[in-house]
Amino acid sequence: MPNKTIYVSDDDLPIYQRAQELAGSLSAAITAALRRYVDMADARKDGFEEITVKVGPGKGRKQRFFGVQLVEWGRSDNSRVEVYRVYQSRTGKFVVHLEKSPNWFHDHEGGWRAYLGFGKQSWGFTQGEATLEIFESLETLQKKIPAELFDMVANIADEPAIEDLDI
Repeated sequence: MPNKTIYVSDDDLPIYQRAQELAGSLSAAITAALRRYVDMADARKDGFEEITVKVGPGKGRKQRFFGVQLVEWGRSDNSRVEVYRVYQSRTGKFVVHLEKSPNWFHDHEGGWRAYLGFGKQSWGFTQGEATLEIFESLETLQKKIPAELFDMVANIADEPAIEDLDI
């Protein structure tokens, strides 16, 4: 196995020591960091960006991938807002991130008088949530999203992420 020498300044030594503690060996830490760096640089060169989205109920957790956003589309009713974001991943898959606001409900006794503060009122909400779904093709995507949104995606799905101009 070939050896490589890395020169480290005294100021940077603590970060190398911490990386070695976390990865088990300095070589493993450097290799993991370089692999991530090269992957990110290649993705950006190809016109993709790192996308991080929240998923799950409430505060949720985060998921990350490389892709390009194709469309954003929303709808609402009296109690909730839904925002769809559709991405195309580096591997050509379609990724749908659906963010739902908290679902508000209210009950007013007394009709319009309750809106003015007269009469009994009750209200509350359920926590918002977000989901991430991955689809292999436009056909599988079409079955899972609203028709208006699908039409928008289908119209731009074949556009290249980067178009090189000879100017």
